[in-house]
This record gives sequence, C-alpha cells and structure tokens, in this order.
Amino acid sequence: MKKSVKKIIVASLAVLTAVSAFAKPKFRTVDQIKKSKTIKVAVFSDKKPFGYVDEFGKYQGYDVYFAERIAKDLGVKVKYVPVEAAARVEVLETGKVDLVLANFTVTPARAEKVDFALPYMKCALGVVSSDKDLIRKPEDLNGKTLIVSKGTTAETYFTENYPQVNLLKFDQYSDAYNALLDGRGAGLSTDNTEVLAWAIENPGFSVGIESLGSLDTIAPAVTKGNTSLLNWLNDEIKALGKENFFHADYEATLRAVYGPKSDADSLVVEGGQL
Repeated sequence: MKKSVKKIIVASLAVLTAVSAFAKPKFRTVDQIKKSKTIKVAVFSDKKPFGYVDEFGKYQGYDVYFAERIAKDLGVKVKYVPVEAAARVEVLETGKVDLVLANFTVTPARAEKVDFALPYMKCALGVVSSDKDLIRKPEDLNGKTLIVSKGTTAETYFTENYPQVNLLKFDQYSDAYNALLDGRGAGLSTDNTEVLAWAIENPGFSVGIESLGSLDTIAPAVTKGNTSLLNWLNDEIKALGKENFFHADYEATLRAVYGPKSDADSLVVEGGQL
C-alpha cells in the first residue's frame, strides 16, 4: 500500500474517532432538562385508565398523574409523546423522549436496553373474553386466536409457553380491543390491571383469568446510561412514598374505574418497595 493511501486512511480514522468522541449522547441530564424547561415523556394515548387522551384532547390516567408531579418537582412543563407498546425502547434509544411512563413492565431483556427506575406499580397478565365463551385457563385458548399488542409481556408469554395459541397482534391497544368487540379473537391478554378495568366498562365481557405468569413490576424507564435522570427518579419515588403519593394517584385516576371496594394495595407500590 502506498504511503499516500495509508496517510488518507489514518487521517480518516482520526476524523471518525474525533467525531465519535464529541458525538452528543442521545439523552439529557437533569440539568439539561431543567434548562430547557420541558421534559419529554412517552405515554400511551389509548390505554385507559393508565394513559389516554380524553374527549377534550388532554392526557389523563395513572401514568400521566405521576408525570405531572415529576414535572412539578423538576420545575418544568411536560411534553407528552404518544407511544405504542412496541416502540417504548426505541423512543429512548433515539432520544425522542427523556422518560417512558407507559405501563412499562420490567423484564431482563428490556433492562439490557433501557434503565428502569424503582417500581411504582405491580401486575400480572390477565385474559378478558366474552361471557358467552369465557376463557378460564390458558389451555382453553389452544387452537383459538388470542389478541395481544405487539411488544408486550403478553405476546412474549404466550409465544414462549403456549405455541398452540394463535396470536393476533396489533400496534394500538384501541385496535386490539376493537378486534375483541368484533369477535376476531376468543380473548385478549394484557396486564390484569387493564383488562379488569376494561371489563367493568364493557358489559358482556369478563376476566376469566385474573392472574397469569409471574408477578411483575412496572417502572419508569430512561435511556441506558442516563444515571443523572435515573438517580433523580429513584430519589423522587422514595420521597413520594413518604406521602403515599401513589395511593393518592390511585384515588384520583383508578378508584372510579375499579369501584369503591377495590384494593389499591393490589396494584400500588409506594417508595419503590414491594
């Protein structure tokens, strides 16, 4: 190889190294968020009662209530970014949001790609179906179609444990529930907290399987390596636990859905402690 060619290659590598060294990280620190006066939070727009847009175009729900308190304590405003379940990791990796508060169940596979803060909810999987043909155990679904949303723990669980169940997958939760209403599946599976709420609001449907798989936790997620925001969130969750904030969140956003006799402790996690 000629010396001139070698010099060009060496120079090119030096430029690439310099560019990499000064490349901006795809996340913002707490100080940067405060300076911008806005925190970008990914939430669901169609997963009532946890994250949804009401008839006035305003974001509501258990996750949104938490997001508003985070913004208040940071001294900033919230910019909500609607997200689909399968895109929750992507919006963090690409720097589109600072934080995901979208009913994000903690799993080992996800923890390799994002950093989870302390949990603020707990749940398992549930299955809702028509009262006319109620699904009472997973084996009742063998050879039948189960509706799930892409990128959810329900999709993973049934794929790994019940290969004889045919999965009909949707990006949007609203489309998945419409498919159930239209009779395109024998049942629908997602977090039990959600299917229980949905069944209450939709007569003719019940949750025949109230708890499936392991007890999981739901937590805020930040971009991998964003220790600044992660540490702030963990401190925030611990501090909020001292005032029973998440029980207040439950009363404000979930009590009317689950009913006066519902047990907040079955869902709420205070101070990040199970």
